[in-house]
Amino acid sequence: MRYLTVMRDSRPATPPPPELMAEIMKLGEDAAKAGVLLDQGGLAPSALGARIDVADGSLSVTDGPFAESKEMISYAVYEVRSKEEAVEWCTRFMRLHQELWPGWAGECEVLQIFGPEDFQ
Repeated sequence: MRYLTVMRDSRPATPPPPELMAEIMKLGEDAAKAGVLLDQGGLAPSALGARIDVADGSLSVTDGPFAESKEMISYAVYEVRSKEEAVEWCTRFMRLHQELWPGWAGECEVLQIFGPEDFQ
């Protein structure tokens, strides 16, 4: 099963500590060695993005930034046996932030990616 994890945070005043970045790299290497990490990356601020909406028969495009209090900052795609395994990888990632970036607050969503086999 494939899962997309999306992390959001409210940007603290300080940049990510180098120790955090080193531990994130190690965790990514561990997930890659385990054969579960398919893709990962950081996301640009919403100010550089756009949103496309369809409502009442109309399509509209709005340039960012968006008013959400938390910005999407990164994502990862895992191929794992269960939702619980995806949650465990994401929890490890979030725990690094909790332990190594004082004052940081954020959240991570774990969403299953459907494939053609899920619609048969």
